Amino acid sequence: MTDTPTTPGTPVIVLVSGDHAERLRTEFWRYSREYELRTATSCAQACDVTAAALADGRRVAMFVSDSRLPDEENVLAAFGQWRALVPTARRLVVAPYERFLLDAPRLRAGMAKGKYDAYLLMPRGARDEEFHHAVTELLSDWGWTSTDPDVVVAKIVAHDGDPLARQVRDFFDRMGMPCRVDPPDSEVGRHVAEHFDDADGYPRVWALGRQPVVVTSVRDVARSFTDTPAERDLEAATDDGTGVVDVAVVGGGPAGLATAVYASSEGLSTVVLDAGAIGGQAGTSSMIRNYLGFPRGVSGMRLAQRARNQALRFGTRFRTGWEVEELLAGPGGGPHLLRGSDFELAARSVVVASGVRYRSLGVPSVEAFLDRGVSYGAAMSRSRETEDQDVVVVGGGNSAGQAAVHLARFARSVTVVVRRPSLAETMSAYLVDEIAFNPRIEVEPCTRVVAAEGDDRLERLTLESTETGQRHTRAVSELFLLLGAEPHCGWLPAQVARDDRGFVLTGREVPKDRWLDGLPPANLATSAPGVFAAGDVRAGSMKRVAAATGEGASVVPLVHAWLAPGGRA
Repeated sequence: MTDTPTTPGTPVIVLVSGDHAERLRTEFWRYSREYELRTATSCAQACDVTAAALADGRRVAMFVSDSRLPDEENVLAAFGQWRALVPTARRLVVAPYERFLLDAPRLRAGMAKGKYDAYLLMPRGARDEEFHHAVTELLSDWGWTSTDPDVVVAKIVAHDGDPLARQVRDFFDRMGMPCRVDPPDSEVGRHVAEHFDDADGYPRVWALGRQPVVVTSVRDVARSFTDTPAERDLEAATDDGTGVVDVAVVGGGPAGLATAVYASSEGLSTVVLDAGAIGGQAGTSSMIRNYLGFPRGVSGMRLAQRARNQALRFGTRFRTGWEVEELLAGPGGGPHLLRGSDFELAARSVVVASGVRYRSLGVPSVEAFLDRGVSYGAAMSRSRETEDQDVVVVGGGNSAGQAAVHLARFARSVTVVVRRPSLAETMSAYLVDEIAFNPRIEVEPCTRVVAAEGDDRLERLTLESTETGQRHTRAVSELFLLLGAEPHCGWLPAQVARDDRGFVLTGREVPKDRWLDGLPPANLATSAPGVFAAGDVRAGSMKRVAAATGEGASVVPLVHAWLAPGGRA
């Protein structure tokens, strides 16, 4: 039954309960301005309501179900049916007070396996904002990942399949900035063309408050958002006159962001430099479900942008598109110098939080299709393009698992290729369970990618068994490579000791012949005085978001001690 006035294109929320449909409709009435509410009293009727909505060309944003239904005692089975109809919809169980505790034990295990997204108590009074906070979080996540934005802050005009346009869109998405790619012959494309000569190329980018430009790299766009006259005026106003900052943080992932929040909140002048978008590798994760304090999970992008906004509030200055190419360690406790192709920054202390990059597959025929069907990392902005396609994810870590689960909302099939006999050796149990439950995801263990084929873009992959050597070729539209970690610290000087894999050594891991006065450096200090390391780039780190965040916070007292009078003696 339709309960609200509708306009074409309005997304639908399906409310299902045999006994409490009226209560659910009352509670969800506040969403009726933006969503069409359709109610059902049984699982079967909800299937009919959903099918009718899809036939009308509507998108279904959420299923909200009582913990028990008249025709389906196991509501998880009902969610399975609805998921088959609309894989992208968010799924919410709302139990009445008298059954909330009684039904919880049999239902919570299903949430851990990804069968639904949240288990909530049905509101018992007005203005239950904790309830609605959960609902709006899920709807926000649905809107960001499953639909094109209704309002954009950046317009990208490019020909179909332009690899650079995809990279620019990925940057905007990771920065939390809604954008859209339009072809040159579209209304938007013609409007933007008024600002260019006919000979100007593509892609063209027109972002809020900025002149339209033709971009030649993602770096062009990244620099334009944090290197503006307003930013330079702020820097001049807050500079102490020496031109030297207290803390330069290289890398804007979880470790670097935590350092920025704690350092700037304690009054240290702090600058974060990152070659790309804020968030690092973690920023590409579609949903991190085991991060403390987020019971319904949080996307890497949202976590990163919340941390960035928090750091900005305390005065941190961010420089995206600033790739550090050289660090000159200051002699005798003097300022360090960070250099890029067109900048220099002096800092009294440096925190290396540059993280890791995905390891190259090393197959030339695969590399030839980079950004034409092959991506390193999750590239969540491309997930909607995989609808009704067959995709492959290579990797056995949590990032690969998160990507597979997210892509399964759109793709017809997702194959996870891993060299090991199983995912359990390298992936968190909750992701292994979620993958096992999802009928769209298949795991091919003891397998590797050995070749790729296609005309203008990827069309086929050849996979090989690492046990038997047997090969088979399959049609594939997208390949996502999440192959473990290589440190990004080739820009560091010889004074900073590293292990044989290139990870930065800190504390007692530093070779004894590099200790000063027979004492090891502090736990997160490197062999170069005044240079510290935190997060995935550090040898021996856990390679987990929470661990990186903890190290980023823990390094700040060491920075304070270094900056204190006598600390550099």
